[in-house]
Amino acid sequence: MIERGIDVSYETIRRWVDKFGSTYAKRIRSRSERPSPIWYLDEVYTKIGGKMVYLWRAVDNEGTVLDVVVQRRRNTKAAMRLLRKLLRKQGIKPTRIVTDRLGSYSAALKILGLEHRQDVGGRKNNRAECSHIPIRRRERKAQKFRSIHQAQKLLSAHGQIYNLFNHRRHLISRSTLRKFRTQAQNEWNLVTAQTCA
Repeated sequence: MIERGIDVSYETIRRWVDKFGSTYAKRIRSRSERPSPIWYLDEVYTKIGGKMVYLWRAVDNEGTVLDVVVQRRRNTKAAMRLLRKLLRKQGIKPTRIVTDRLGSYSAALKILGLEHRQDVGGRKNNRAECSHIPIRRRERKAQKFRSIHQAQKLLSAHGQIYNLFNHRRHLISRSTLRKFRTQAQNEWNLVTAQTCA
């Protein structure tokens, strides 16, 4: 919209995400490269409708958002849901899964037979901890989420779109950044053109 000089409200963006977000996210995911086999898992709490809920997130070692799951609980069943969804969607088994010391991860990984791949300790999970920042920004801009279903829908789409346009600026030169941005915009035009046609 900014590209076309149009200023929109948050409500317009919410409706746009409802209508097109999941479609665009699926297209981006299908066209993107496979993620790294090193996964970082973490959960953070937030309030939706006055109730505490948890955003379970998974990122790879390059900061690519693998998935986001919004759940009411912080137990083994919730961790299992995240891990099963990850294994199904990513199509690869991770070589290493970095988590914090939450017991739910250990129990879920044991059930799935992946306990030997868990890596816990120190500040190893900082990559996942830092990856919550864009969601917190999005939450503030949207003036809090209204429902768990709405949060799940928005964050699932947001993760894939964020991956497309997120470039590690501190690691690349300005000219390379321009090339990556052009590639991302071309990819976005391809993904969105199918809907507009």
